[in-house]
Amino acid sequence: MGSRPSSAPRPRANSSDPLFDGPNKGGPEVASSMRKVSSTANIVDDLSSIFGAAASSSGEFQEVDGETEERRRARLERHQRTQERAAKALAEKNQRDLQVQREQAERHRIAETLDVEIKRWAAGKEGNLRALLSTLQYVLWPECGWQPVSLTDLITAAAVKKVYRKATLCIHPDKVQQKGANLQQKYVAEKVFDLLKEAWNKFNSEELF
Repeated sequence: MGSRPSSAPRPRANSSDPLFDGPNKGGPEVASSMRKVSSTANIVDDLSSIFGAAASSSGEFQEVDGETEERRRARLERHQRTQERAAKALAEKNQRDLQVQREQAERHRIAETLDVEIKRWAAGKEGNLRALLSTLQYVLWPECGWQPVSLTDLITAAAVKKVYRKATLCIHPDKVQQKGANLQQKYVAEKVFDLLKEAWNKFNSEELF
């Protein structure tokens, strides 16, 4: 007998095709690229909903049969403004991303040098709030406004607390930022602030006993 056509249902589309897969299929690259296409097409969709068929998904202006010249001109101007705003927003985002990358690279370079200096200053004084406060001038920059305090001024617990509050106000990351400190000064302030806070917690726990 000759072969008969199979009555079994034909297989569905290739499951590897990302268009037929779920949101998690096809890998993060596919999902990411589809999201980008969707986000860039949103402006076009909004324009089309207002004027009928203002632009294609590629961002090109589309002609509409039977449309008056006045309506076409208005739609074209709106399309051009939309494209300009999208281009400007993209350029600003790229500039911000570039600035963040530069700061991260600079911060990494600074850390390689300053971490050594900060560790040298804190060596042997970890958790010793009095010792850290009395030598703070050796790690801070001159323009920060810190006035050196000697160990003899840190004998009582009340004196330590008073000087600690002054120190945290002087080098608090937010305060340093407001004063217009550069990246190097902000890095030192963050590290020193953390070391002082750790020593402060130890100081308070010891004061309870």
